[in-house]
Amino acid sequence: MPVGRVLGGSSVLNWMMYVRGNRRDYDNWAKLGNTGWSYQDVLRYFKKAEDYTGTRNTQTAAYHGDGGPLTVDDKRWHPPITEDILRAGRELGLPTIDPNGPEQIGFSIPDMTQRNGKRGSTDRSYLRPAASRPNLHVALNALVTKVIFDNNKRATGVEFEQLGLRRRIYVRREVILSAGAFGSPKILMLSGVGPAKHLRKHRIPVIENLRGVGRNLHDHPSIFGLTWTVNRGSAGDLFRIFNPQTVVEYIHKRQGPLSVPLGVEVNAWIRSEGRDDPMWPELQFLFISLTPAVDFGLLVTDGIGFRRSLFNTYFAPLKGREGFNIGPMLTRPLSRGTVKLSSNNPKHPPIINPNFLSHPRDVEVFVKGIKFAMAVGNTTTLKQRHGAKFYDRVLPGCEKEIFGSDKYWVCYTRTMAQTTYHPTGTCKMAPASDKKGVVDPRLRVRGVSGLRVIDGSIMPYIVSANLNAPIIMIGEKGADLIKQDWGLVI
Repeated sequence: MPVGRVLGGSSVLNWMMYVRGNRRDYDNWAKLGNTGWSYQDVLRYFKKAEDYTGTRNTQTAAYHGDGGPLTVDDKRWHPPITEDILRAGRELGLPTIDPNGPEQIGFSIPDMTQRNGKRGSTDRSYLRPAASRPNLHVALNALVTKVIFDNNKRATGVEFEQLGLRRRIYVRREVILSAGAFGSPKILMLSGVGPAKHLRKHRIPVIENLRGVGRNLHDHPSIFGLTWTVNRGSAGDLFRIFNPQTVVEYIHKRQGPLSVPLGVEVNAWIRSEGRDDPMWPELQFLFISLTPAVDFGLLVTDGIGFRRSLFNTYFAPLKGREGFNIGPMLTRPLSRGTVKLSSNNPKHPPIINPNFLSHPRDVEVFVKGIKFAMAVGNTTTLKQRHGAKFYDRVLPGCEKEIFGSDKYWVCYTRTMAQTTYHPTGTCKMAPASDKKGVVDPRLRVRGVSGLRVIDGSIMPYIVSANLNAPIIMIGEKGADLIKQDWGLVI
């Protein structure tokens, strides 16, 4: 479970896709009792953060921001197959869209959080421009050990270790946790805020018995194994991407294949079936212009997370071949996991149990997603223009099932599903009536004072898209909530 332990967090190592989610995601948050978090409430913060400099979404300009700290730009380069993936979508009746506009169903070349061809992390967009402020101090190589509370359960400071020394910093107003879906619940529990039984097990004095801390973990599980080979020159070839010419093009013009994240080409969302609103998708599809073996097994397979044994028995025949991968991703999973302490030592990592596919509905939706991916890959557009051919080698462990049957795809799902590195929900935002809530709609931790959590862990339900833009929105809105509560001008 990689996390962004660096200035700028995971925005420094993500795929840079700027996608906000579906309006129904946020309206559902508000419907649950989280006042102020409807789509109309949060849209202003998406726009406040954004400086849209792209050219593709002129029809939806009213949904984009101008002049914000986060530059959002067109993807600057793509291989020939990218535009034909959009055509394949239209062949199946799905339009080319701006997913950050009024509706989300359709195909899209993703916008990028980039400025002049460089990664636009939150470090570059927010932290560095504020670096000269006299009230900002950043402690590097520091490990937070706990939040300090007084006898009235008020957060008065933070304890941390740095360069072998244990230090304490005290606050006049508030402590804010922004350590992510794994780090924030861990720090809360080390501080004595969490399920009392679990804290006592690790001999941590209980400040507040808050059952929801570390619960409600969910992610966007994905499948990254559905692969098609194509004609040479259609998709990604590492030797054409990384060569002296592309290096010169990037250095002097900030253009070419080195100006974009490797392999990311198209996103798609399809209508949901048999669950509430059909315009609220249960699936997102990631189209990647690489096969898992395009680099002969050097880096890509480890980056995706495949076991070497799987690579050698399943993907090895694809070594060096051009192709593309369609990855179904669950946007509204029903399975839930947990984050727990492994000990009371802050240096020990937490115990993370994603509990993927524990709900049978998630497996059913994945099978539907695989069938749609097959339909896209087998369109006339991709076959005729690029010679697309599905890699139909039987997955090891699924030999007993009939290839292409529902049972085969269930086996495939249970073997290949994995994280998309989008953990959320472990410090759930909820009204007082929800006993598993951790923070209120103003992001204040229940049962104590002077403490907020402002990061992706507060999402009651994960949104239907990649998480970088939504978490930046949470930061923008959280900043205004603080200023409102302290009577500061906004």
